[in-house]
Parts: sequence; structure tokens; C-alpha cells
Amino acid sequence: MSKAKGVAQRLYYAKKPSRWSKGIGAVLPQEYKKFWAEWHWQKPAPVHYIEKKGTYEWHKKAREVRPVQNVPLPLIYPKEMHEGIWGGEAVVQGFIKKGVFKRRSPRFWMPTLKKDILYSEVLDTYMRTVVTRRTMDLIHESYGFDHYLLKTPACDLKSLLALKLKRQILIALADKTLYPDDSQKRAEVYAKYEQYLSAYTREEIEWYGLSYEEACKKYKRLDEAKNIPKPLKIKFRSNLLAAMKRGENQRS
Repeated sequence: MSKAKGVAQRLYYAKKPSRWSKGIGAVLPQEYKKFWAEWHWQKPAPVHYIEKKGTYEWHKKAREVRPVQNVPLPLIYPKEMHEGIWGGEAVVQGFIKKGVFKRRSPRFWMPTLKKDILYSEVLDTYMRTVVTRRTMDLIHESYGFDHYLLKTPACDLKSLLALKLKRQILIALADKTLYPDDSQKRAEVYAKYEQYLSAYTREEIEWYGLSYEEACKKYKRLDEAKNIPKPLKIKFRSNLLAAMKRGENQRS
């Protein structure tokens, strides 16, 4: 009995298998794993509730000190979210009770969506996409769409559209490919946004903003390109040239 209990305890503390422990996920570069941690594991800023500061608070009704508990609301992120920029908003899942003696019923609160035109100064591109009022407020507070994308972590951007735009902006800044026909404008815009490059290496930018499936395909392409077999005729030609060179040296 004690032996079975010991095995059960070891199994309880054993690491659960995940996409990073086996398969292609285990060999993905650390640069992508860093982005994934920022996107999925980092705590996002509270949007649908007001976060309480401190460790303890005074409860008026119970007249006692209680620990502060910031419990996030249950949220649903539909696939349509990745086609727009919602500014951290999502579908709130909860219940509504119409009366004291009424039974509660499930309720979903949807964010108010609208189509608007955004402009990226780095990419010099206008785009029409689905946004929320909070998205526009955050863009105005950041003094521009590019500033908003570059200063906001992936856990708050959430959508793949915003992350891919951020990746394109970072690549344009890192490679200095913005405004190819206007060197003065390029220098001016680069000086305005170069401060955001200090948080990333060039390799991290290359893997930033990719979904898990895209990262796996990218790794497979790079691995296949690295392991392309060279034709034997190249090897034989190099050996022949080396042998001829040795023969010439011996004659001389």
C-alpha cells in the first residue's frame, strides 16, 4: 500500500506533457518561446474589472480585514478577434438574474465593434479594420498607432493581426527598409521609433508575432534548407582539384 502511495505521489509531482516537451515544439528556438510566454503566460492588464491595490482591505459589511483578491472575469476570445484589433477586450461570460425569485440565466456581453481607418507611419500604410472604442482611446493616449503597437506587450494586443503588424514594423525598423525612396523621411521616422528596438534582438523579431502553426512551418523550412544534401559531383570535383594541386606542388 505504501509503495502504491509513493508511486502516486511521484506521478502527482511529475511534469505534465505539453507542446514544449515533445515533438517539434521541443526544438523550437528560445526566441519563439520567449514571445509565446509574453503572449499567453504574461498577466494582461485588467480591462473588464478594476484591479485593487495592496494586500488587505477593510470589508464594510463584515467589518473585518480581508485579503485582496483580484480574480479575472471568465473571458472568451473568438476567432474573429484575430481579424481586428480589440484593445484587450473580449466576450465576457456570466449570468443575469432578472428578479429575486427568478432563476439566473447565462449571458454574454459583447464588445462594441466598429470599422475604422488606421495609419502606420513606419509602414506608410492606411488600413481599414475592426476596432473598439478602447482601441482608439489607447492609440490616442499613445500619440499614434505605431507607438501603441510597439509599447504594448503581446498579452494585451492578443490578436494575430496586431502582432503581425507589430512584427512588420519591428522588421522595417531593424533593417531600415522604411521609406526606401526618401532618405530624409527614413532617418526622421527611424529616430522617432528606434527606442523600441532595444527590447528585442534581430532573431527575436524574426520569430515575433507568429502563431504556433506558423512557427512550426518556419522551423521546418529552415531545417530542410540547412540539411539539403549536396550532389556528390561537387565533392568529387573538389577532391580532383585538390589532388591536381598536390601533384603540381610535388613537380615543382
